[in-house]
Amino acid sequence: MMSIHDVTAANQQAICALQVAKAQIDFIETPSECLAEAEVCQAYKPVGLYLDDEPVGFAMYAYFQSKETGGRLWIDRFLIDVRFQGKGLGAAFMQAMIEKVQQEYGVQPIFLSVYENNEAAIRLYQKLDFYFIDEWDTKGERLMVRDVR
Repeated sequence: MMSIHDVTAANQQAICALQVAKAQIDFIETPSECLAEAEVCQAYKPVGLYLDDEPVGFAMYAYFQSKETGGRLWIDRFLIDVRFQGKGLGAAFMQAMIEKVQQEYGVQPIFLSVYENNEAAIRLYQKLDFYFIDEWDTKGERLMVRDVR
């Protein structure tokens, strides 16, 4: 059974042990780096992605207010551990994350960012109705959005 749990002192070590494939290392920060960023930016909500009782992935989400956009709901830093990739868990857990953030913040557009050479992630996001917009983040990642349906 799939579930999503907050990262706490009890599961932080297991979450920090999650890793992506070597070819993906340049696409995403480690869970440890993400948790350090969440300590600085309190808007981030880090979560562990679980299959039965085993952590198989990690994500962060947040709602960011801004003068330019008014505010945007983000799913950020989404990863599935290398040992569990290729089993359809990425699509299933991203769909679960979409449902989670919509329950928490209401149905609204959801944003994420991705490097344009991260073809596997782009295919996954497009399968879930995300599409590119003409914006980039501060790291050079292109923004994608999933409109309200």
